[in-house]
Amino acid sequence: MRWSQQLIPTLREVPQEAEIPSHQLLLRAGLIRKLGAGLYTFLPLGLRALRKVERIVREEMDRAGALEVLMPALQPPEIWRQSGRYEAASEVLFKVEDRQGREWLLGPTHEEVITTLVAGEINSYRQLPRNFYQIQVKFRDEIRPRFGLMRAKEFIMKDAYSFDATDELAQASYHRMYDAYTRIFKRCGLDAFPVEADTGVMGGKFSHEFMVPAETGENEVAYVDGGSYAANVEKATSRGPLVETPRVATGPAPEKFATPGVITIEQLAAAPHGVEAHRQIKTLVYMVDCKPVLALLRGDDQLNEAKFTAALGTGQFRAATAEECLATLGAHPGSLGAVGVSKVRVVADLTLQNGAGLVTGANEDGFHLRHVDVARDLVAPQWSDLRTVRAGELEVSSGAPLKIRRAIEVGHVFKLGTKYSEALGARFLDTDGQQKPCIMGCYGIGVTRTLQAAIEQSFDANGIVWPVSLAPAEVEVMAINAQHAESVQIAEQLVKELEALGLDVMYDDRDERAGVKFKDADLLGAPVRICVGERSLAKGAVEFKLRKGGQMDMIPVAEAVSRAQAVLAEMKALLQP
Repeated sequence: MRWSQQLIPTLREVPQEAEIPSHQLLLRAGLIRKLGAGLYTFLPLGLRALRKVERIVREEMDRAGALEVLMPALQPPEIWRQSGRYEAASEVLFKVEDRQGREWLLGPTHEEVITTLVAGEINSYRQLPRNFYQIQVKFRDEIRPRFGLMRAKEFIMKDAYSFDATDELAQASYHRMYDAYTRIFKRCGLDAFPVEADTGVMGGKFSHEFMVPAETGENEVAYVDGGSYAANVEKATSRGPLVETPRVATGPAPEKFATPGVITIEQLAAAPHGVEAHRQIKTLVYMVDCKPVLALLRGDDQLNEAKFTAALGTGQFRAATAEECLATLGAHPGSLGAVGVSKVRVVADLTLQNGAGLVTGANEDGFHLRHVDVARDLVAPQWSDLRTVRAGELEVSSGAPLKIRRAIEVGHVFKLGTKYSEALGARFLDTDGQQKPCIMGCYGIGVTRTLQAAIEQSFDANGIVWPVSLAPAEVEVMAINAQHAESVQIAEQLVKELEALGLDVMYDDRDERAGVKFKDADLLGAPVRICVGERSLAKGAVEFKLRKGGQMDMIPVAEAVSRAQAVLAEMKALLQP
């Protein structure tokens, strides 16, 4: 590649729209350009890097025995209604109409489509197991597209779907994909690790996310040192808060006391009342299918909505308005409680079980109740883990303290079970001639997100530091002075020899100032840079620089190609699983 023949619109200034380093660098290095909120065009070098991610993904999917297909991006809503996800996923669905006024969906994922295909093509255990995958554009109506390719309305995903006859075989398929993902992220140069994850709107029995540690990540991961436990905070559990819930053996009946103007946990904890947050019962009201549901937690805990979804059995809920709270309990938020409430569903966090000597709202504005005994005063609540774990709490099995860090999700594997196969008729005849639903798994990788995550994990003050496997160019060759004939001649000869070895080479042949070329080279981040200049040639040498670490050596011209080949081979070897 000659720089002068490419479109590489590098930027000196940080674009105001870009909030995180990887987004800034994608724009500054001329890899992408924004069309609209959550919509990006890949420019030539960005597309080269993207295709390298796709190639790695494709090779590992093929290696794991998956079969590549390509499904329509446009989907009929009927199959989403059959699966039960038309309403559950309605917030992210792009809906369009054709000229006859018929509704269609732009696919955010393809469980319904692939299951419909299998229902029509597979009918015997002899045709199983099967695993199908595709690399395709997806569409999601994100409420707030942000961080460039991290959360976009249109993005590229690899999605795969396994179909098995037995639970044991489905487990084996799951682990093949899990292992394939480990290899993919290793080859992409990512420090990714698996964590237990919530299944969310996908449903299914269990799942794992593959996370890349990053301070700018949108996910939080709870883990212990040594790698024995890691889970998304949506899924994470612990032995409970470090300060135990009070449990008074025998106490008086609940007593109402005045708390004028007190409507927050903090206000009740302050003087003159002085009720510590862990002694308070927080009462939240949600509307589920037009009916109120109370969620109870300790005052110092936060509701984990993923766990609440699991407890409810639906993700279709919203916070009640102040008027709805008043109609349900007779008071406004800040004075609410569940004592004696019998006609409203109550879901309570496990940390409150058997708690006593607690304080909660009296369901009368400006009043609370003290001496609350949960076992005595609450009417048959549903007990469930609702709280979000906190750093320092002890992990369930090992007892080691939990740590929490931010991360970027780049992949997700689910064991789905029979949710979709039963709904959409993907059945087979077993060895006894009995018809059974296929047991499914699904496996997604955000291809565009993986590309950006690689940058977010590897950059410095000067620009991108590409892993060699994804770099748009593995070697950059530069004639420092494009007017110096000998420099140009030797640079072009080096390019020719490097390309003959099958290496990706960028030749900066621009008639530009040396400082501009050096800055652009660092910004684009090719792993190896070879600079040919008058001063070095006077000694029969060229400058040989490694982008990572910045080591620079003067080496004989005759050794430049073999040195580049050897160094790149070492880099590639480090990325092999």
